[in-house]
Amino acid sequence: MGKTTSEKIGDLIERKTRLVTMGGEKMVQKQHEQGKLTARERIDRLFDPGSFQETQLFVKHRSTLFGLGEKEINADGVVTGFGRVNGRVVFAASQDFTSAGGSLGEMHAQKIWKVMDMAVDARKPFVAINDSGGARIQEGITALQGYSGIFYRNSIASGYIPQISAVMGPTAGGAVYSPALTDWVFMVKNTSYMYLTGPDVVKAVIAEEVSHEDLGGAMAHAAKSGVCHFVAENDENCIARVKNLLSYLPDSCHSPLPVIPCTDSAERECPELDTIMPDKANRSYDMKKVIASVADNNELFEPHEFWAKNMVVAFIRIMGSPVGVIANNPRFFAGVLDVNSSDKAARFIRFCDAFNIPILTFTDVPGFIPGTQQEWSGVIRHGAKLLHAYSEATVTKINVVTRKSYGGGYNAMCSKAVGADYVMAWPSAEIAVMGAEGACNIIYRREIAGAAEPAAKRAELAAAYEEQFNNPYFAATLGIVDEVILPRETRKKVIALLAAFKDKRQTRLVKKHNNIPL
Repeated sequence: MGKTTSEKIGDLIERKTRLVTMGGEKMVQKQHEQGKLTARERIDRLFDPGSFQETQLFVKHRSTLFGLGEKEINADGVVTGFGRVNGRVVFAASQDFTSAGGSLGEMHAQKIWKVMDMAVDARKPFVAINDSGGARIQEGITALQGYSGIFYRNSIASGYIPQISAVMGPTAGGAVYSPALTDWVFMVKNTSYMYLTGPDVVKAVIAEEVSHEDLGGAMAHAAKSGVCHFVAENDENCIARVKNLLSYLPDSCHSPLPVIPCTDSAERECPELDTIMPDKANRSYDMKKVIASVADNNELFEPHEFWAKNMVVAFIRIMGSPVGVIANNPRFFAGVLDVNSSDKAARFIRFCDAFNIPILTFTDVPGFIPGTQQEWSGVIRHGAKLLHAYSEATVTKINVVTRKSYGGGYNAMCSKAVGADYVMAWPSAEIAVMGAEGACNIIYRREIAGAAEPAAKRAELAAAYEEQFNNPYFAATLGIVDEVILPRETRKKVIALLAAFKDKRQTRLVKKHNNIPL
């Protein structure tokens, strides 16, 4: 006789109980000793209690090469499924380092393919939790094929659903390209790293000695390469920050923005902004304080905090609705534009535009940084990305010029002619081709050279130039600046503009896609 229904149910429960033990008690303990949560503990902390639905738990590898036929790898080393994060549906894959090092083989990859396909079809965000020793070498080319399928899906889903990578362990070799293809990358200090070739290979090939952390740790990628957007102190902190980011993002490019109840006032003024600007143009101030002052409850969520600090990108809320902010930061290199800051801003602008998040720009830029290092690094090409991103974007674009807006920097920071819907300027704004002294050195070269006291003549002419051009009023007379406002009014003005433009719709020329200068 076959098994009874009761026995079959008992068999199912026994199988599931065994499969969720992952790599076993010893491997789980080792994971904890390294300061890391397990794949299932991470899932439990990401999703609302009891909401996670696991998919394809029973999938197993089918390779018999190099002893794999006798090797049990529970759930084939990856937990996949969907659930609710703060009440909203999210899909996820969490690699299990306790099971064969979370190595990626054919079926492991196909589980990830399946849940990514589900996320796209459902139009919901996808979160990948990476913790893997890399390709399962015993499975050979099918493992590499697995990675290719993930990269393909990352690319196809780009701009359609938000994709987040939480790197919470090793991610090496080809595995690094999936995080790089997603929208946002989180890393954890001291326990996660990414690199194409590890320290041993680096030493063997180019005789350079470097640690895992220095080569591809969280701070290396957050401050030096720009690959990492957010650095977390530990796994718990990482997951909490992933959940915070998700709260700013829509489910898909076709979904409404997530609006939360606003406890701030639409009538609140920002008197602190009237005094934030130094009287001397060569002194700095904290642009993040300007952004926070305008934001609901003075809160901002900042990607790339440690990279290209001369540019700030951040998510804020205005009356409960998400807004993307791009701002020059005069505290670092006077807020000048360069290769990295251009890339940082351009990528953020394109993300916001893809997901219909309005863009608020604060401009205080002396221009592009000069010199052979930047020119030979392609600052022209990288600056063109910024111009392209602003011009391409069809979301509401508001610009507030707080102080300097000179030369090519004026063009690149969301000027009227590259698509700003509305440009406002503080009384401290200086909108010109260049600073007064530099301009006079060119325009009045002969007068200054022939003067009895050249320095005094230069100062006199510079003062006259500044009076005429280094203010917002000349630009306002031409309609290039729409309004000169009191700094304290900034929040109220932005709120009114966002409400006025909430139904803005623009279409670009019909074509396959743009060719951004990558």
